Amino acid sequence: MPRLSQVSRKDAPEDIQKIYDMLFDGRDPVTDPGTATGTKGNWWTVFALVPDCFRHAVAGFAFYRSRSRELDPKLRELGQTRAGFLRESQFVFSQHCKAARLVGLSEEQIREIPTWTTSDAFSHKERSVLAYVDELVLANGRVQDQTFERLSEHLGEKEILELTYVTALYEMHAIMSRALKLEYDDIDERIVEVHAHAAEK
Repeated sequence: MPRLSQVSRKDAPEDIQKIYDMLFDGRDPVTDPGTATGTKGNWWTVFALVPDCFRHAVAGFAFYRSRSRELDPKLRELGQTRAGFLRESQFVFSQHCKAARLVGLSEEQIREIPTWTTSDAFSHKERSVLAYVDELVLANGRVQDQTFERLSEHLGEKEILELTYVTALYEMHAIMSRALKLEYDDIDERIVEVHAHAAEK
C-alpha cells in the first residue's frame, strides 16, 4: 500500500474529480481502483492530498505533450524511459515503454533501452540522447563537454532544454514513486541481510 493516504473522489476538489472521472470512468479510485493501462491509480489519489501539487504535476504532463514542443516525442520517450530504468522505478519504466510504443519506437528499441550501449538498434542521434540522459541521471548532471557537444550536433538549444527538463522531471517522478511506494513501485526492500542457516550437525 502507498505510504501516504489516498483521496477519494468525494473528497477531491471539483477539477480533480473531473480528472478522476476521465481516468477511472466515474468510479471512486480508492474503493474501486484500476486504470486502462493496468495500474492501480494510486499515484493520482496520493498526489491529490495536496491539490496544488496534483495540478502542478498534471501541468507538467501537458507541457511535454504540447504541440509547441520542438523535441521529437521519440527522443523524449527515450529520456523518460531510460530515466525510469536508471532510477529503478518499475512504474515509470513500464508506463513509458507503453508511451514509447505509441510515439513510434520499435519493439527492439524498447527492449534494448536497458542495454543501449551494446545495441545496434539506435541511431547516432538517439545514442547521443541516451548518453546525455545517463550523465544527467547517473552522474547527477555532471554532463561531460564531449557528451554535450555530440548531443548539440543533433539537437538545437530549445530541444536540449526540453529534453533536460522532461528527463529530470521523470527522474523526480521515479524517485517519488519509489519513496512513497506508489503503483508498481510498492515493493519490499530487496537489499537486506540474508541470514545464514545453522551448520548441519
